[in-house]
Amino acid sequence: MILLEINNRILEETLHTKIKNSLSGHKPESTDVIIADFDGALFHMSNPNGDKSKLRISISLKFYGQLREYGADDLLKREYGAYLVEPESGYNVSLQVDIENLPEDWESLVKKVGLLKRHCFASVFEKYFDFQEKYVDNPEQCPKRAVIHYRDQETIYVEAKSDRVTVVFSTIFKDEDDMVIGKMFLQELKEGRRASHTAPQVLFNHREPPIELQDCDAAVGDSIGYVTFVLFPRHTNRECRDNTIDLIHMFRNYLHYHIKCSKVYIHSRMRTKTTDFLKILNRAKSASKSTEKKTITGRTFIRKE
Repeated sequence: MILLEINNRILEETLHTKIKNSLSGHKPESTDVIIADFDGALFHMSNPNGDKSKLRISISLKFYGQLREYGADDLLKREYGAYLVEPESGYNVSLQVDIENLPEDWESLVKKVGLLKRHCFASVFEKYFDFQEKYVDNPEQCPKRAVIHYRDQETIYVEAKSDRVTVVFSTIFKDEDDMVIGKMFLQELKEGRRASHTAPQVLFNHREPPIELQDCDAAVGDSIGYVTFVLFPRHTNRECRDNTIDLIHMFRNYLHYHIKCSKVYIHSRMRTKTTDFLKILNRAKSASKSTEKKTITGRTFIRKE
């Protein structure tokens, strides 16, 4: 199955082109690019105060205020340092790059800018991975569950225990076909542990939230599904946590992307089969035009049309 990229390719390639042109001696051009991403994220690349030698990259996330509660600002300071500037009006975070004063490893900077949304998301996971590691001997001190309303009517719940971190995604299936295909897809994920004993446990609940969420106002309904990941220390330790965050923060988009791909494949197969049937019918019609006929008395004749 296809894994979606965790970076924003358009943002990364646009910034790379701007810097490459500047290093080649070309005169900087005016920039004003707006890029939409998953989960309602919006990027804006522009020139602050009309200065074409500087590029400001801003991101807008409806749920950034919730991420801020779990250390998003601190994580971004750690990752971007001096590149962080006062957020642009209408956006939550802004970075500024001077294309005439670049570090030697500017390509790694470009890749890091492309991961801006990923780093915003990472804060809540890192925090709860740290909680699990810190309170392994004091389970009663584990903090309350994190609740991130990352899309309209869809929520991420993250909870740390002494021996695991539980991540629950609530998602909306807009029609019955999506629910059927989604169940089949998630069944494959559940059975993935047979192929690899190190894979996390995956659980799926339809209509009703899992037991872990019975004490909160989790939504209930025929179109709602809950996907639970049980992450153990082998997934959350400092050597593996970056890869875990890369994969899990894109899960909702990964799920619905593959549901849509499955529907496209099924429709294409149906269209192909229908075309084959039409060809068979057309051949049958042409063959019947000069078919030998018999009269009631047994004489044969060929009917010409």
